[in-house]
Amino acid sequence: MKNRFTNSRFMLVALFFATNGCVSMAPESTAPDISAAMPVAFDQSESGTPYESARWWASFEDPVLDNLLDQALSRNLDLAEASARLRAAEARARISKSGLFPQISAGLDSSYSDSPTAGTSFGAIAGGARLQSETYSSSLAFSYELDIWGKLRNDARAGRADAIASAADLQAARLAVMAEVITSYFDIVDARHQIALTTRIIDVLGDRVEQSENRYSRGLITSFELYQVRQDFRNVQAGLPQRESQLAATEGQLAVLVGRYSNDMDDLIGRNLTPKLAFDPVPAGLPIDLLAQRPDVFAESQRLEAARYNLGARRAELFPALSLSAGTGSQAGSPPGVLDIFDKWVLNLGAGLTAPLFQGGRIRANIEIADAEYAQQTAVYARTVLTAYQEVTTAIERYEEERQRYRFLFSQRDEAEAAAALQSRRFATGVGSYVDYLDALRAQFQVESSLSSAARDVALARLGIHRALGGSWDDTPPAPDIMAEPPAIEGEN
Repeated sequence: MKNRFTNSRFMLVALFFATNGCVSMAPESTAPDISAAMPVAFDQSESGTPYESARWWASFEDPVLDNLLDQALSRNLDLAEASARLRAAEARARISKSGLFPQISAGLDSSYSDSPTAGTSFGAIAGGARLQSETYSSSLAFSYELDIWGKLRNDARAGRADAIASAADLQAARLAVMAEVITSYFDIVDARHQIALTTRIIDVLGDRVEQSENRYSRGLITSFELYQVRQDFRNVQAGLPQRESQLAATEGQLAVLVGRYSNDMDDLIGRNLTPKLAFDPVPAGLPIDLLAQRPDVFAESQRLEAARYNLGARRAELFPALSLSAGTGSQAGSPPGVLDIFDKWVLNLGAGLTAPLFQGGRIRANIEIADAEYAQQTAVYARTVLTAYQEVTTAIERYEEERQRYRFLFSQRDEAEAAAALQSRRFATGVGSYVDYLDALRAQFQVESSLSSAARDVALARLGIHRALGGSWDDTPPAPDIMAEPPAIEGEN
């Protein structure tokens, strides 16, 4: 009786330490020096509008683009792969957490034996009879390792942090796919504009060649001038198939992003594409906290936590492990007797303490590996934060420059349209020549071609900020048409 009381008291003390005396061998969580010294805000932006989060892709106000993004998020195969990786990471996290709970198992056994008595001490007495026996038993086993040094908890925390990092990886993949869809879409919009403008330029140059041939036949120009006009015409013609090939390649790339074949994209893209040009400036003083919404930054911060917890778990392996076990059940010679647990029960209680005495350096080597991985992940996290900050500042600067470039090209288009209109009036009144009008018209189309590319570059530069920030920065007002006049830029004369 005294022995039973002593064992029970020992198990109660062990349980107390398991629930109240657990310590963690993981190092304290500290931010890398490079991230601790970051500025409090980005200073390249120019608007005084305060920061507010928003659905950043809505600023393009294009239902075709919205539908493409929905299709990509639901059908993209890279996202399907990343989603499967996340499921596996969550399952591994549950496995690592299972060590925190008791392990309980149940069993039901039966055995039957039939053996001769010949050759045994009962053989002469039994006269060749046989020995037969039946045994039935039930069991319920319980085992539990007391996590005094926090090994199991740190392993569980590390697994959970890895799963959260995988979830952030999925978000990073979603952001990357969305960015690629938007990039491909605006490339298609620009490519279609360029093909239409190239076709119009070819028509103008065709008329220009006819005029030059007429003037050459009348002796007004030299053969060298005629050859130059023809060569210019052929060069522009030769560029049209290349533009059409690039358009087909971009449409095929977009089809892959939305999980379709390229010949099945007409219902998604259509022919009339009218995205808006989001031209509003970036608000001033964007908080550095916005970097936390970048999935890659968040993922690396979680991997840093996982490495920290893993180091704590490996350190805990140096110390003794205490485990409890218990088993109960019943045993009988017939199946109904197994159910008589009140009279035929069996109980076993146990506690074990194991300490590593000699492992050939394995434990300390594992600690050294975990410590090196923790230092490695610290550097990775610091580099990710530093890279993210630089990407945001570069993206903001590029966006401001592209806005300025678009503004200048828009003014140039106004001048080119005015010049073409003047030459048209001069030709109509007989003052100017048709050749001068064709040259002015071609110059106008060339400026419109540059403006179309500039509009795409503005859209992609704005996309670059969203991608660098991992999201949005404000609620954007209604956007003008992609070829509309941009609003005035602050500080511009």
